[in-house]
Amino acid sequence: MKKIMFVCHGNICRSPMAEMIMKSLCKERGAELEISSSATSTEEIYGGVGNPIYPPAQRVLKRHGIPIEPHRATLLTEADGERYDLFIGMDDMNIRNMRRILGGSADGKIFRLMDFTECGGEVSDPWYTSDFDTCYRDIYLGCSALLDYLTR
Repeated sequence: MKKIMFVCHGNICRSPMAEMIMKSLCKERGAELEISSSATSTEEIYGGVGNPIYPPAQRVLKRHGIPIEPHRATLLTEADGERYDLFIGMDDMNIRNMRRILGGSADGKIFRLMDFTECGGEVSDPWYTSDFDTCYRDIYLGCSALLDYLTR
């Protein structure tokens, strides 16, 4: 079974949204993948305990009928490089930080989510725009395309 780690800066918006959307799509399509998410920063992790999914991200997931599992922000570690088959970042800064954290253990395993779509580019960051609807559309499109790619 392929193991996929979605990654963003804080692991409270985009990467957990991708985790929940991909789990929902897998259930819908009967695909079996192990899916998780993590952060490249400790900003949302205090005393070893991570923050939950940001409330506006939870609201947009609920509005689209995506089940939300219990989640706490967690930090990407070098050891994850051996445990996961794919690391899917949301933007170029995530990719740079993932390469720094994972080192050579993830060579050939790191991709941007939107690169699986026809439009490419980065997933919009709602932390700065407050536009969780556009972020959801980007992630849903990216996860759908990624799942198509993985199940060909």
